[in-house]
Amino acid sequence: MHGLKKYPSHLKEIIDLIHPADIPFVIKAEQTIVEKMVEIGSEHQRFLKPSYCFRMKTRKGNYELFHHQAIHTLENESSFLIQSVNIHTNIQHITSENSHIVLLTGIGPRQDFYQFKIEQNLLSLQTEGDHLTKRENEVLSLIAKGYSGREISAVLVLSEHTIRTHRRNILKKTKCRNSKELVKKAFDLGLI
Repeated sequence: MHGLKKYPSHLKEIIDLIHPADIPFVIKAEQTIVEKMVEIGSEHQRFLKPSYCFRMKTRKGNYELFHHQAIHTLENESSFLIQSVNIHTNIQHITSENSHIVLLTGIGPRQDFYQFKIEQNLLSLQTEGDHLTKRENEVLSLIAKGYSGREISAVLVLSEHTIRTHRRNILKKTKCRNSKELVKKAFDLGLI
């Protein structure tokens, strides 16, 4: 569906295909799913299918909306999931708008159906009334992934000077002294 010449072989390569602005949503969606699955009980995790939408890069270099479904197929002796089949369906021809709804549906013997609406205001790092802009959240997500200023500049098609300015504003708004402290704060808030 992505039309890629080479399929991703590592999770980082898959994450790199996600639109930077959608990464906070994907993180919050996964966090919501894990919390609900823990509440239901790990013995049922292979019979619960999470799904939600986000934009991913295609071979053409643009971002299109995909519907993501995960079917958990294997767990280890400690009941930790170690394998899943992930199905991505391009739905750009149906809609380009993400509803920010996460579903957790029972399969096989389970009849569960849970629907969560992830509110946009939960996707921004907030401290003492200062909110990061959409672009600052994109830069933050790429900093958290370990991208350099030059790499962020290339991904977002912005000058390195602009990226430095965004980084400086993010640090000021979050009252962090450096990227390490910023990433830790974002992690503590469940954004990465």
